[in-house]
Amino acid sequence: MRETSSKMGSAWSMVEWLVGLSVKPPSPTDDCSPRDNEELTSLTVVEVQSWSDSFERLMASLSGRRVFREFLRCEYSEENILFWLACEDLKKENNPEKIEEKARMIYEDYVSILSPREVSLDSRVREIINKNMMSPTQRTFDEAQLQIYTLMHRDSYPRFVNSPAYRNLLKSYGGSVKDLAVTAT
Repeated sequence: MRETSSKMGSAWSMVEWLVGLSVKPPSPTDDCSPRDNEELTSLTVVEVQSWSDSFERLMASLSGRRVFREFLRCEYSEENILFWLACEDLKKENNPEKIEEKARMIYEDYVSILSPREVSLDSRVREIINKNMMSPTQRTFDEAQLQIYTLMHRDSYPRFVNSPAYRNLLKSYGGSVKDLAVTAT
């Protein structure tokens, strides 16, 4: 019996892997260091250090967003940056049909109360989105995007800059962590 259940477990894991589905959330003991070090090889100590200067600099940097996303994944709040990035992508779209399609996907993935990746939005913003969804535009989620950006800035960003993952990354590029004192800038 025990052998059968272990075979089923490994078979199920294989099925999950094949379809890109993973129901096992990351453990708090998982390594929350950036996973794809290849993308980080072109970084400089100045850029990595600048991420602690302001949230805006972190979010303006592609590598910074990737490292921050990994941090948010480990904090079980990756949906916030994924939503923000999806909104940025929607703003670049010019095709009205694609705008409607992307807006519906964003709504289903991040706004719907049925979504497993639902972001935390207040009722006022939800009402605005519901009105905007009647005729979606590139700006349908502006209020929500600002609310999530502010949440990440005030809540997650200070923890990120003080995290071992960021401090170790900074040290690995030769930066100093002794002067890191984060204020919500």
